Amino acid sequence: MASGMEKVLTRAKQIKLVIFDVDGVLTDGRLYFDPQGREFKGFHARDGHGLKLLQRTGVETAVISGRKSPSVALRMESLGIRHVYQGYENKLEALKKLQQATAIALEHTACVGDDILDLPLLSRVHLAIAVQDAHFAVKQRVHWVTETPGGFGAAREVCDLIMQAQQTFDNMLKQYLP
Repeated sequence: MASGMEKVLTRAKQIKLVIFDVDGVLTDGRLYFDPQGREFKGFHARDGHGLKLLQRTGVETAVISGRKSPSVALRMESLGIRHVYQGYENKLEALKKLQQATAIALEHTACVGDDILDLPLLSRVHLAIAVQDAHFAVKQRVHWVTETPGGFGAAREVCDLIMQAQQTFDNMLKQYLP
């Protein structure tokens, strides 16, 4: 009988698209505002590099967020993430648009979330992932939970897992070795 991790890796082998939530997944979930009301977010550089590496292997990446923020648009543009859906409290609407844009079936889709707003997506994808500090109701309903909290390298963990399952990680690593 296959172990839990073997089942996760089997699912990860089939992934062609990974959807990431923003607040609590690509950030630590805290919101910062200046005196003029402008919002600021902190993103982890390792997460960004992992997203770029994953894209180089041919896996599509996307963001679906319930909030809308200029800093998210700027960060995603700098990472080359073309599929950015912000301001979607009903994340299934964004998922439908994303599927139309990519033509990638749910059987080849993974999603990473942290809060109950993400459950409609997580319950429909082939590989559902929660970050380590996700809400308990989310962690109970996913296939895998990262060891790292959101905003501190959890997205990188997801990217590495998928590349390892698809046997593309070692080729990526070779680019950085003498």
